[in-house]
Amino acid sequence: MNPHQLNTVFKTLSTPLLADACLRMHVPYRVAPTGIRPVVAGMRLAGRVLPVRHYGSVDIFLEAMHAAADGDVLVIDNHGRTDEACIGDLTVLEAMASGLAGMVVWGLHRDTSELREIGFPVFSYGACPTGPQRLDARESVALENAAFGNFTVTTDDLVFADDDGLLFVSSQVDLEQLLQFAITISQTERKQAELIRSGKTLREQLRFAEYLEKRATDREYSFRAHLQSIGGSIEE
Repeated sequence: MNPHQLNTVFKTLSTPLLADACLRMHVPYRVAPTGIRPVVAGMRLAGRVLPVRHYGSVDIFLEAMHAAADGDVLVIDNHGRTDEACIGDLTVLEAMASGLAGMVVWGLHRDTSELREIGFPVFSYGACPTGPQRLDARESVALENAAFGNFTVTTDDLVFADDDGLLFVSSQVDLEQLLQFAITISQTERKQAELIRSGKTLREQLRFAEYLEKRATDREYSFRAHLQSIGGSIEE
């Protein structure tokens, strides 16, 4: 699946749906610490991770972009710092011109008004008016991996981002199967939502009274087992 196809499919999905699909397929995934948001609400982003560690100078981003493939997502490790912004409008414009699909930052951005006008997918923990006032020593792994919370990601990973946050999975996963599973979950949940709106409660759909009756005689009978027995899809 090429980057354009991946982003097109993901526009109809969400990170919660992908997380549910991963759980049901027993696919390992990692979630960024809570709080990351798109600069423009409603944006979605998916692609191969292009990792980079920030040390105070923009040149590291330019070097990463120099070796980027179309559709890559620049994943920036700025140690979750809240005392500086590490990207602004010029970096974002350069990323867009380089064919990247978007940027995600373990840290902050600035030039918010300009970024909203540009409309390029950027995810961060918020804004800060000041840029870096430092220049740290560069590590040998600066372009090999990036930390994001308590884990690291590489070019062997894919990133998915939306209003709910960031989800990382290995690129070795059967991506088409994973996305199809997420689509199936989405279709089932949309149907359940429509039935609720039309007057049929979720309890009715999931035969909740029947579950309570069985549990009354078997305290080990779980709701998950009940859902599996009736083909429910909220939990498995």
